[in-house]
Amino acid sequence: MKKIALLFAACFLIVATADARRGNRANAPVSVMNNAVDSMSYALGVSIGSEILGSFESLPFGEYNKAAFLDGFKTALKNNPNNPPLMTLEFAQNFFQNYMMEAYERETEARRLEGENFLKQNRTKKGVHETASGLQYIIERDAQGARPSATDVVRVHYEGRLLDGTVFDSSFARGEPIEFPLNQVIPGWTEGVQLMPVGSKFRFFIPYHLAYGARGAGQIIPPFAALIFDVELLEIVR
Repeated sequence: MKKIALLFAACFLIVATADARRGNRANAPVSVMNNAVDSMSYALGVSIGSEILGSFESLPFGEYNKAAFLDGFKTALKNNPNNPPLMTLEFAQNFFQNYMMEAYERETEARRLEGENFLKQNRTKKGVHETASGLQYIIERDAQGARPSATDVVRVHYEGRLLDGTVFDSSFARGEPIEFPLNQVIPGWTEGVQLMPVGSKFRFFIPYHLAYGARGAGQIIPPFAALIFDVELLEIVR
C-alpha cells in the first residue's frame, strides 16, 4: 500500500510539474473544496482509494475485511502516540508478506490439484488419448498429410484456454495463423504437433509440467495451470 501511495503522489507531481513548465494553466481544474491544497489532498485520496479498492480484488481468494483495513489506515494516518496501531510497522509488513506467501502456496497447490483431477477424469472420456508424458489429446479432424519432426517450422491456427474456459490466445480470432520452430515452444506443443498430419485438427489437454510449469506466463496463465489448446496444422514450412 505504501508503494501505491508513493506511485500516485509521484504521478500527480509529474503531471503538475509538466503542466507548470508548459504554462498550461488554462485547463487547470477548479477547486471543489475550501482551497487548492484541500482539493489536491482530496483528489489524492480519491485516486489512492480507488487504486486500493481495485487491489482488493486481486487479494488471495478475494478475501479481505474493509473495516479492519480502514481502521488500520486511519490509525496510522493519525499518528497519535497515545493511540498507536495494534501492530508496529515492521510487524505489519512481515505479517502481510507471510500471509501473502502462504496464501500463494495454498492457491497454487489448489490449482495444481485442479489440473491433476481434471486430467484424471478426462483420460476416461471417449476419444481421449494419452501419451507416456501425460499429454492428452482428441483428434477433432484427421488427415493423411505428413507429420512434422521436432526441428521443423510449422504453420498453425490455434486457440488456448484455461480450464475455466478463459481464452488467453487465439490465432483463429485474429484471423492470422502463426509460424514457429516446433522445438522452441512449450513441451506439450513440441510433442503434440508431431502427432498431427498436415490438415488435421487436434485438441490438446496439457498438464502444467508440459506447459508453463510452476512459474506460469505473464498475467494470464497462472502457475501450475493445465491448459487446453485447439490446434489446426496447416503446413510444414520447412
